[in-house]
Amino acid sequence: MTLRLVVADDQELVRAGFSMILDAQPDFEVVAEANNGLEAVEAVRTHRPDLLLLDIRMPKMDGIEAARIVCAETDCRVLILTTFGLDDYVYEALRAGASGFLLKDVRRDDLVQAVRVVAAGESLLAPSITSMLIARFAAETTGPRATLSADRLAALTAREQETLKLISRGLANAEIAAAMVISEHTVKTHVSSVLAKLGLRDRIQAVIAAYETGLAVPGRSE
Repeated sequence: MTLRLVVADDQELVRAGFSMILDAQPDFEVVAEANNGLEAVEAVRTHRPDLLLLDIRMPKMDGIEAARIVCAETDCRVLILTTFGLDDYVYEALRAGASGFLLKDVRRDDLVQAVRVVAAGESLLAPSITSMLIARFAAETTGPRATLSADRLAALTAREQETLKLISRGLANAEIAAAMVISEHTVKTHVSSVLAKLGLRDRIQAVIAAYETGLAVPGRSE
């Protein structure tokens, strides 16, 4: 199966370099390039790719708004490119529906692997980065920025709430299974149920939801 990709970056050399690397893979096809957010959205609407590699800072429409539109309108996965590891915009991009982020100085092999991971439906943030990133910004998620109220947690069983709390700590399925003394298969079932009941796209949004609802508290690991 060939993965169809769109690459969006306002720097021509960066865009061309990423496109060349990705298009060289036998199972990848770069179907379009874009040099701003508006072009990125139109390219996704036209070509219906599996994944959009999207610069977070672009003219006419930034990556956050482009990600929000793409994720709302399509099933295309969004992988954000950023210059800074903890750019303030990254949090907003993840809340908009992006499935992860990469630094622009990413190595060739890591870029290819990242695209495969995100296109397969996984989130691309190492557990330690997930916890650090969300904990940094979740404390600011109050008032109109909060999108998921605490009463939504009532839809989850006690075990599903426990699973969500462990996800918020950045634990992988195997670690969650060990902590809850259950099988990895059962963990996957719990994770899928949490995402479905709360209407979330992936684990990153689950982490954000845990903080927004107060189930997880920045700086507290118990």
